[in-house]
Amino acid sequence: MTATARPQVAALTSSRIRDIANAGMGRDDLSIFWFGEGDEVTPDFIRAAAQDAIGNGETFYVHNLGLPALRGAIARYESALHGIDITADRVAVTGSGVSALMIANQLIVSPGDRVVVVTPIWPNIAEAPRLIGAEVTRVPLSIADGRWSLDLDRLLDALTPDTRMVIINAPNNPTGFTLDVDAQRTILAHCRKHGIWILTDEVYERLVFDGRNAAPSLLTHASPDDRIVRVNSFSKAWRMTGWRLGWLTVPEALMTDVPKVIEYNTSCAPAFVQKGGLAALTDPRGEETVSRLRSGLAAARRTLLDGLEGLGRIEVPEADGAMYAFFRIDGEADDMAVARTLVTDFGLGLAPGSAFGPEGEGWLRWCFAASPEKIANGLERLERFLKR
Repeated sequence: MTATARPQVAALTSSRIRDIANAGMGRDDLSIFWFGEGDEVTPDFIRAAAQDAIGNGETFYVHNLGLPALRGAIARYESALHGIDITADRVAVTGSGVSALMIANQLIVSPGDRVVVVTPIWPNIAEAPRLIGAEVTRVPLSIADGRWSLDLDRLLDALTPDTRMVIINAPNNPTGFTLDVDAQRTILAHCRKHGIWILTDEVYERLVFDGRNAAPSLLTHASPDDRIVRVNSFSKAWRMTGWRLGWLTVPEALMTDVPKVIEYNTSCAPAFVQKGGLAALTDPRGEETVSRLRSGLAAARRTLLDGLEGLGRIEVPEADGAMYAFFRIDGEADDMAVARTLVTDFGLGLAPGSAFGPEGEGWLRWCFAASPEKIANGLERLERFLKR
């Protein structure tokens, strides 16, 4: 008998971003924008906090739910940021934001359940319920007046009473779409009526470019017992991608079972990594880091969008958040072929849109968390491709 994985695993889609990246591995002449991270290291005060923890011998197991000091800091951070009352006993620290997504699915979803996902979306988010054996229904964003838009009626029609959970990532990867307050209230009311869980991925909430300090959170409209699970991460706002540190905010009634699921995944996040997260939230330089990052991203975003529009043949809808331009080139429908050609012939590394689902076919994603000089170099390479 052939040794194969179970059907749910075999049916998963491999990362097309990795497929393209692997084609360029080992080359030192590339201008790379395919991954969702910046080109600067984690701030020194965060690194120093983790180094001090290691120096103090904080290398042992800790509580499944995380260090009490970090859980309290997260609760205070969320409460102050969104003007709500979140208590530490609703917070669970996880070994990355993607681990938080998987744990949330394991807590709520069973094989055969129906899960609705707003797309296009980072593949890990849509594949997590499929890994458990759920059936995933995709509701795509559309473009209206040059901006990414959600057809709210279409989403509500998809949220039938037999739906177990809806997953929304806003600000969205890859489009940058943000969900406005009225839509949040409407979705929450509909899900309350039918007992549908909401899994809201708000990892990019601090990366918005409309003058706000953060994108609106679904928790703002929720009561403590609403069926809402919020995922967040230290990766983006504090330049901590490689640290693998995230958190969940859940209803109080769910917390009894959260430590069990964390135990059977990772047991706990490392104490010294958590100390880095604690510094990010409690040291005044943490907010300074976020502000500087957002300011730099806003300038880089404008440089990239203006540059793309100036090249011609390119459609790049506006969006208010995240760190990506999601665009398509007229006459270039095969995004995988374009991405491969850009890497092999022009040394430009972009993520293929189809990595984010069938809605992204023909599109490309460019992470603009980079220096103006690097973006300008990338634009020159793309221009050479267009003139080939």
